[in-house]
Amino acid sequence: MSTARPADPPVRDAATVVVLRDAATRPRVLMGQRGAAAAFMPSKFVFPGGAVDPGDAEVPLAAPLAPACAARLGTDAPRLTAAAIRELWEETGLPLGTPGRWPAPVPPDWQGFAARGLTPTATGLSYIFRAITPPGRPRRFDARFFLVDADRLAADLDDFSAACEELAHLQWIPLDEARRFDLPFITEVVLAEVAALAAGEPLDSVPFFDNSGEDSVFCRIP
Repeated sequence: MSTARPADPPVRDAATVVVLRDAATRPRVLMGQRGAAAAFMPSKFVFPGGAVDPGDAEVPLAAPLAPACAARLGTDAPRLTAAAIRELWEETGLPLGTPGRWPAPVPPDWQGFAARGLTPTATGLSYIFRAITPPGRPRRFDARFFLVDADRLAADLDDFSAACEELAHLQWIPLDEARRFDLPFITEVVLAEVAALAAGEPLDSVPFFDNSGEDSVFCRIP
């Protein structure tokens, strides 16, 4: 008797942030390790990121994403950008913000951010990669990857005391050593893209691994 494969979970929008430090000397990226009991990518070293929350669409940004990046993201740009900044803050305790007051009541997820006198800003964020998790995985995401220089963060870059416990062993990893760690395949691919950008290659288009169907398709978003 044949057994049908369980239905795949729905694909959720997600945002991930690659923070690049010392780009002109020896580039390093901020990564942490997921828990061994995590349903998605257990024990893997990853960039900070996660699923978009419904409230992300309502978060006010002090400055929007650059026009070229926003055009590639379309109408989802504001909520994806807010999700990226929120996930970076929650998982590392490092805020991408600028001094200012919130124009409305501060959502619970942002209260620690606002307590520092900051409002989120997309200044310096670049949209550099997109990947949809293949079928057959316990979680599936349509993940957009953003790159930001560490100098844009309004905090001590080595102080992770405000981070939640989702990522362990937060650290700045040199790009030329990152592959010594236990990485997901897609993270390795993104690291290669980041290395090229750090070396000065222009961002003319965004690589896209489209696994929305049974066949994996690679293309570039102009």
